[in-house]
Amino acid sequence: MMGRLSGQELLFFGFRLDDHVPAGYLLRRVDTVLDFCFVRRALGPYYSSTGRPSVDPELMMRMLLIGYLHGIRPERRLCEEVHLNLAYCWFCRLGLDGCVPDHSTFSKNRHGRFRDGDVHRLLFEEVVRAYTKAGLTPGRDTAINASTIEADAGCERKFTGAASAYAWDEQERQARPVREYLAALDAVLPAAPDEREPATPKYTSPTDPQAAWSIKHGPGRFSYAMNYLIDSETSVILDIEATPARLGAEVAATRTLITRAADRFGFHPERLAADKAYGSAALLRWLFKRGIKPHVPLLDRTALTQGKLPRSAFTYDPAADLYTCPEGAPTSPLRLRAPDPHASLQRVTRHLRRLHAQARLHRRADTACAENGR
Repeated sequence: MMGRLSGQELLFFGFRLDDHVPAGYLLRRVDTVLDFCFVRRALGPYYSSTGRPSVDPELMMRMLLIGYLHGIRPERRLCEEVHLNLAYCWFCRLGLDGCVPDHSTFSKNRHGRFRDGDVHRLLFEEVVRAYTKAGLTPGRDTAINASTIEADAGCERKFTGAASAYAWDEQERQARPVREYLAALDAVLPAAPDEREPATPKYTSPTDPQAAWSIKHGPGRFSYAMNYLIDSETSVILDIEATPARLGAEVAATRTLITRAADRFGFHPERLAADKAYGSAALLRWLFKRGIKPHVPLLDRTALTQGKLPRSAFTYDPAADLYTCPEGAPTSPLRLRAPDPHASLQRVTRHLRRLHAQARLHRRADTACAENGR
């Protein structure tokens, strides 16, 4: 006899959400090894002790992890999927009658508590720590590379060189990325003795001034570089650092990644593999001092003479410690001093203050001319 669905709803029924999530399901496997207790500990100081209870921050972190694992980028759609999917409700500890937070809650917390508490990095480090406890990351053979990510800034609006100071003169006209960029310049740490002095960028975006102008992948655009430190044996990402898409920033990020991985996870790599972009003498010397054998091609810039004579065109006299030019004239010796990092920072600070002072003078002059014209 042909069966037929009954349209009548039951008044009472027994339902256990855990029974409907398969044993080998991805989120169930993640839930067994990842502990989210660190979220409340990290964000506790950023919540008030009085007032109405907020949305549980652990719930938001679990929902964001679902979006990452299943490729759900829009937060509005993420809230809809969590409301409809039983497995998502189980992973978020919502049950059948739990309330899914509004999508605007994520935006508010992302630019507030999540950034102040650095909770996304804490989640990443918790995952790496779980891999380490399971013995899946030896950390002996490592590799480093960077991938370019396009910034959310149009290439049509850009300032050349120091002209950006005129657009950021008035505090009330500064957007949040600009305020954060200027604050980062004021709080910049002194550079290492073997690092170059920061140069003025070719183009600066008024929307996202921390992004760098890059022509690495076709036409010029503002971009960031995502630097990865990877365990070569297991292909596990040990650490990550976002920098502007500049070669010097990627090389500096290598030191940050290796030092941080050693301090927080106890990784002391024996070998490091990278492409030619990381083959600067300063970085290779730093790796050798830490006992790390670099498998990196040497960055040879002898052919980049910019119209000048290469070093091979000069003859060296070891007795007199002098070079002789192709015309036969001896060159005077040049003695180099170790750069003072504090002096470098002071030069950058004075340069920025001079640019902002010039911007204010130009703005006052334009205002005076406009008033006289009336």
